[in-house]
Amino acid sequence: MERCVQCPIACDIIIRRLFLRLVLDTDVVVAALRSDQGASRRLLMGALDGAFVVLASVPLIVEYEAVLTRPEHLDASGLTSRQMNQVLDALVKVAVPVHLWFLWRPRLKDPADEMVLETAVNGGADWLVTFNVRHLADAARRFGIRVMRPGNAWTGVREHEKK
Repeated sequence: MERCVQCPIACDIIIRRLFLRLVLDTDVVVAALRSDQGASRRLLMGALDGAFVVLASVPLIVEYEAVLTRPEHLDASGLTSRQMNQVLDALVKVAVPVHLWFLWRPRLKDPADEMVLETAVNGGADWLVTFNVRHLADAARRFGIRVMRPGNAWTGVREHEKK
């Protein structure tokens, strides 16, 4: 998703109205790369194709890399470490960078989930997509962010495309 250099504010307004803004939790990206079936893979492909705006912060990308390059995930995905990093590079290339101007801690029981919530809040996400809905939903709702599982998110993306 390219932004106009001459009018970044206007482009942000247009992008926010036309495209959903999603944060993909690490568990969703892991599922997408471990299996070519399911909504997680469709969401990853949708992000790479520009079907929606995917938001990412530096800490979130660092976590993606740390988790996805573990031997068990490389084995399950059938990818080498180099190939996995190429996938991550492609995701970073299409992602809208989120600067964590404000840390909202502590909001969650699991400190490891804080960076996902902070990326969503600081990035103005519409949805935070995760398998961990139970732990993130209440805190995200306070910021007007909907938390959903990948299947529901993919259905929502498809419905949004029809509008």
